[in-house]
Amino acid sequence: MGFRKDFWWGAATSSYQIEGAAYEDGKGLNIWDVFCQEEGRVYGGHTGDIACDHYHRYGEDVELMKRLGLKAYRFSIDWSRVLPDGTGKVNEKGIRFYSELIDALLEGGIEPFITLYHWELPYELYKKGGWLNEEIVDWFGEYARLVSERFSDRVKYFFTLNEPQCFIGLGYLDGIHAPGVKAPVRDTFQMAHNVLKAHGMAVKNLKEYAKQEIHVGYAPTGSMSFPDSDKPEDIEAARKHFLSFPEAFDRWAGNVRWWSDPVLFGEYPEEGLKKYQKYLPRISKEDMKLISQPIDFYGQNIYSGNRVRMGEDGEPEGVKHYDGFPKTALDWPVTPECLCWGPKFLYERYQKPIYITENGLSCHDVISVDGQVHDPNRIDFLTRYLRELRKCAEQGADIRGYFHWSLMDNFEWQSGYAERFGLIFVDYGTQKRVIKDSGYWYKNLILENGKNL
Repeated sequence: MGFRKDFWWGAATSSYQIEGAAYEDGKGLNIWDVFCQEEGRVYGGHTGDIACDHYHRYGEDVELMKRLGLKAYRFSIDWSRVLPDGTGKVNEKGIRFYSELIDALLEGGIEPFITLYHWELPYELYKKGGWLNEEIVDWFGEYARLVSERFSDRVKYFFTLNEPQCFIGLGYLDGIHAPGVKAPVRDTFQMAHNVLKAHGMAVKNLKEYAKQEIHVGYAPTGSMSFPDSDKPEDIEAARKHFLSFPEAFDRWAGNVRWWSDPVLFGEYPEEGLKKYQKYLPRISKEDMKLISQPIDFYGQNIYSGNRVRMGEDGEPEGVKHYDGFPKTALDWPVTPECLCWGPKFLYERYQKPIYITENGLSCHDVISVDGQVHDPNRIDFLTRYLRELRKCAEQGADIRGYFHWSLMDNFEWQSGYAERFGLIFVDYGTQKRVIKDSGYWYKNLILENGKNL
């Protein structure tokens, strides 16, 4: 069986991580522009001011995508590049950049998938309270309408939000991502509610102002759970662990169901409502109706997971990693099983077509003496993970596509340029690009539609 014939093999990026041109052509400030200027926030004092200079080199980058044989490319629009103040006056130079990128992709036979929000909150809106201000629902709706009006004549696939677990959890609970705030837990629940309402408003406006039939989804993340064995009790333990609320209050934002049940079912999970009761904002039926605007597919960013078995007390328990357990350059555990069981559990619960919107690893990549970039560990990682994804599809989950994170090495948030996730190596001093061995491997995989795994 394998992957479906029309499977979307792609790669993903985000605007702040690759575009650069942070202060050019009328772009407004976003919270990452400001965060990176503050001393001690980002590894090495790095910023995304230049990044991969994709803003000026997108033509070259699309040619590289063609060389990789990509069928699809997922990228985000920088809200502050097209609406410098977040609302109001449109920056036509910013619109032109994305329009020309879309045209180049389509001419190259690559399907564009747009993400509306990959953490580029306009700083002017942050100053008005950002996600804590309920007006952001309308601000985000206005932005979604603009994107739909300008690009939906050519773009058919849209994601509203990327990883709200991270931009709220890491940005406002841990304070290690922009805007670098450690907010009261109650405030973060209000933000989350506003985020979900903004998602609903974006779905509504994207569809209402579309120039053709479009498909809209959502791209959360979360740690997956997978069973220690094929015993029914271990499978049940993994499912229960994945769909429950084990997080401490200060880690609550990593939960999967809190962010997805409202979108797909129109209600917050009962278990969460009880656990978080004292922190919750006012939640109305109208809110839930807006949040649960129908979506067409479900995206999930998946990197690693937890091995779980049924404990002697009949409750799930984590299984400790053995000594010397494999890990990535970023010290994330290598757990391929999560790419089978995560989507499987999600599909069982939500019954929506699934896209893996991010998956990959950081490696210690260098240009070797022969001028090439040899990354056998990335090839090994992807082989193991994609075999599991294929297994998930063969067991009946509707898996529509896979986007490798990422297309090219880029600015990795608080890690700056210390981590390399790309299929393409970027020398930041010269902006020279080199396709890694994994890039050529991925090209062959796409040609074979994964039959060679």
